Amino acid sequence: MNNFKSHFLFDRRKRSGILLLCALIIGVLVFKFWYTPESDIIISDSEKSEVAYFQAQVDSLKQLENERRKPKIYPFNPNYITDYRGYTLGMSTEEVDRLHRFRESNNWINSTADFKRVTKVSDSLLNAISPYFKFPEWVTNPKPKKEYTPKKKWKTYDQKGKLNSIVLSDLMVLEGMQEEDAQKILRHQSKLGGYLVDQQIYDVYGVATKLKREVLNHYTVKDKPAVTLINVNTATASDLSTIPLLNFDLAKEIVDYRILREGINSLEELRNLDGMTDYKFERIRLYLEKD
Repeated sequence: MNNFKSHFLFDRRKRSGILLLCALIIGVLVFKFWYTPESDIIISDSEKSEVAYFQAQVDSLKQLENERRKPKIYPFNPNYITDYRGYTLGMSTEEVDRLHRFRESNNWINSTADFKRVTKVSDSLLNAISPYFKFPEWVTNPKPKKEYTPKKKWKTYDQKGKLNSIVLSDLMVLEGMQEEDAQKILRHQSKLGGYLVDQQIYDVYGVATKLKREVLNHYTVKDKPAVTLINVNTATASDLSTIPLLNFDLAKEIVDYRILREGINSLEELRNLDGMTDYKFERIRLYLEKD
């Protein structure tokens, strides 16, 4: 016990030292509290600009980080906003419920104005989320309605002119007809010696089908030209090759077939020859006969 008390017993010199130390500490604290520097630290203009530059860099990095941490909103169709999605967008429960009731009645939101009218969201929220609205293509870019064009009425046989009597002036008045196309039709007609059937006009090379149909809407075969039919059982390959659309190779194929079969009993047999198509056959048969 005596040893413990001895730590708190000081002589006169020690007490004076302790008193002086306390006075010094108090003085330093008072000085620090009341002292105001007369002037700030002076820095040069170059140092100020350098500090401003680095501060701007720091602020830019902070801004980028803040943007990165924000939840990213992807484009979405507002017709399918769920309760959770509405909450993340900042919509109230009532606003989301209005949207759901509207959709339950089989109605659709087709514009930002529709969304505002149905949900009654605030303008500030609408301005924030409407840039992300993504409506179907048929809503944003509807195709223009096609104007109804009545089909051109096909003329009757009696109303049509004679196809084999047409001249250049007759063709030039037809819709879309150019002189070059008209000349091709007339040259083909002259080469055949006249059309036997209307469909032969489709054999004209280099003329649009639309123009050929236009011709047949005004003209038809009424006076067939006199044609000497070629006997398929007696004609040579050279004779057969004079028929339109029948080349020499196919003509020789017909002759070889005739010799092998000892004659052709029906023109229909020619359909099965190599190189023969239904299109060619229908044209070739116009100039053939059998004995």
